[in-house]
Amino acid sequence: MSPAPQVRPAEIPRRARYERTRLAGDVPAAHAALLVAGDDAPFALTGAWAGGGAIAGSAPLYVARPDDDPFALLDVQPQVDAPDARAPRGAVGGGWFGVLGYRLGALAEPVPPPPPASGQLPPAVLAFHDHVLRADRDGAWWFEALWTPERAAALAERRDLLAARVRAGVRPGPFHVGTLRPAPTGIAAHRAAIAGCRERIAAGDLFQANLTVRLEGSWSGSAAGLAATLASCLTPDYGAFLEGPWGAVASASPELFLRRTGRAVHTEPIKGTAAGDADAAQLAASAKDRAENVMIVDLMRNDLGRVCEYGTVTVPWLARPRAGAGVLGLVSRVAGTLRADVGDGDLLRATFPPGSVTGAPKIEAMRVISELESTAREAYTGAIGYASPLAGLELNVAIRTFEVRGGQIRIGAGGGITAASDPDAELEESFLKARPPARAAGAAIDEGRPKAAVAAAPAPPAALDRARLRPDPAAGVFETILVADGAPCFLAAHLARLRASAAQAYGVDLAPAVLEDAVARALYAPASDTLRLNVAVVAAARGAAAVTATVSPLVPVDRGTPLRLVPWTLPGGLGAHKWRDRRLVDELARVGGGVPLLIDADGAVLEAAWASVWTLSGGALTTPRCDGRLLPGVTRARLLERAAELGLEAHEGPLTLAALHAAPALLLTSSLRGAVPATLAAGPQRGADPAIAAIAAALLVEATAPALTLP
Repeated sequence: MSPAPQVRPAEIPRRARYERTRLAGDVPAAHAALLVAGDDAPFALTGAWAGGGAIAGSAPLYVARPDDDPFALLDVQPQVDAPDARAPRGAVGGGWFGVLGYRLGALAEPVPPPPPASGQLPPAVLAFHDHVLRADRDGAWWFEALWTPERAAALAERRDLLAARVRAGVRPGPFHVGTLRPAPTGIAAHRAAIAGCRERIAAGDLFQANLTVRLEGSWSGSAAGLAATLASCLTPDYGAFLEGPWGAVASASPELFLRRTGRAVHTEPIKGTAAGDADAAQLAASAKDRAENVMIVDLMRNDLGRVCEYGTVTVPWLARPRAGAGVLGLVSRVAGTLRADVGDGDLLRATFPPGSVTGAPKIEAMRVISELESTAREAYTGAIGYASPLAGLELNVAIRTFEVRGGQIRIGAGGGITAASDPDAELEESFLKARPPARAAGAAIDEGRPKAAVAAAPAPPAALDRARLRPDPAAGVFETILVADGAPCFLAAHLARLRASAAQAYGVDLAPAVLEDAVARALYAPASDTLRLNVAVVAAARGAAAVTATVSPLVPVDRGTPLRLVPWTLPGGLGAHKWRDRRLVDELARVGGGVPLLIDADGAVLEAAWASVWTLSGGALTTPRCDGRLLPGVTRARLLERAAELGLEAHEGPLTLAALHAAPALLLTSSLRGAVPATLAAGPQRGADPAIAAIAAALLVEATAPALTLP
């Protein structure tokens, strides 16, 4: 069963009384987000939630901390009394509201580490509210509260404030979504993922996996305005909006993940999709779409069977066509009766993440998703909703969901890949799902879909398999810094990169003085003049981290013999952080007998295991762009900036294996080795170009300049 939190948050009452007040006003339920926009931790749910209408709130009593177990928190609820001993139908009152991101699947199932994350939304955004605004199915607005004597004055103040907003009405805030384009890996990577998934299906590893295309664009304006527009234009059954310092989520999901009322629970997975104007009978008769649906129904029967009373899990209806969020889908219902000892946390551990967006069998499908997708899923394909002491539990499947952070917006769309999947048809299904939300948001989609007839060179072998996994982020991030003549080289740049990684990967704000102090202590009595300095950060509880710094002798660099590069395909690469978990690259080096060269699924050269990759041709240096798939090397940045002083041009640009084969010279750069020549293991063998020696000498001189000392 779900473990209880170590300490019950003191802010959450043990007992409360349900009360509600009718409010005057005619704000459309679809505009619920606008009533709380700009408040602390606002949320809004529109559509079929709690029987229909809308639920909105802000100013919570408690916001979940990074070290809280979000599943266990759902069971921390007050006992609620109603004046007539029975709350009205559809009453919510309050409870936990938020987002459970896809990454929380690791709390429920043993799954491999994810691909790099592009947006860095928190794994969960969850808060306890003791009052909400509620629009019922008839459009009437109510202020509902879990009333306690201690909160009476504050709740009365909130009631009056929110009542004034409903009475005054709202106006949607402006927003702008730029053209949505496939993420850096692009369509070619998705085609490769589909092919890889079909190979695994043919090998008998699984029956289907849901694979995703991620679309990205620029963003500005009101996230609440976006959510209200989606709710108005698409009328989704499970629309949602949340916002905070972390960013915002605006969902137009048509899919119910879980609904629990008392001990009764059901799920309504959607598998099988057609255009909104398609013939429903034809979709229902589609053998492929129906097979996808049945597989996921079986999966959800199994998941619910883990926590339901024996013999109570049933399928009341199967593969019914239903319109939602601009498309037509096949929807089934799986229902059961929870055992008496099962709480909401237990239910989530048995079923999360939703089977319709993972595949079957679920654990193997999640492993395939981790291996083949190029970017980590965040809110997308997790769940959004509430757990209330009155209304029970209700969660959507976070699809047709925009994620906003800073000036960027993302939306994912995917489909179930089976043995019969055609790449063009699967791509069309993904874009079919993305077009209605994009149109509602006023955004165009640059689908960028070259037809598959273009011949491509065979991809390098896969870096990932059952024995070789992506780096485990829990092991921490680190920096390696050259220490020359007793001084750490480019210390400020290295520590800035380490601080950025700690903030993005773990939400930890490291004080520069903490890092500098660790470095100073490590260098207090160095063993020699030329050293390797390692500074590591490992996340701890509640936004804290452990910082260590160590020094070790530096192995001399042989610049006369080019290093042998061995290509491997790693979808999404290692990302923008220098992970302490080096098992993958160490194993690739052992198996390949050379320096691993990482290639994305779209054929883009990313980086070597420990270095940035460059081509040198006719006095021009080219290195891949830092677009989130590779480490922003400190030495790389210095060479881009100072190449002109060596009579060279240096720029960022796309590189492929073909470009590396054709280049007269290849080199690697890193903080410890400077610049060293390289050659492809299978390709023209190159010597040590004199220009590379000149680059290495210049980088070494710059690194050991007297000004580069410890602050």
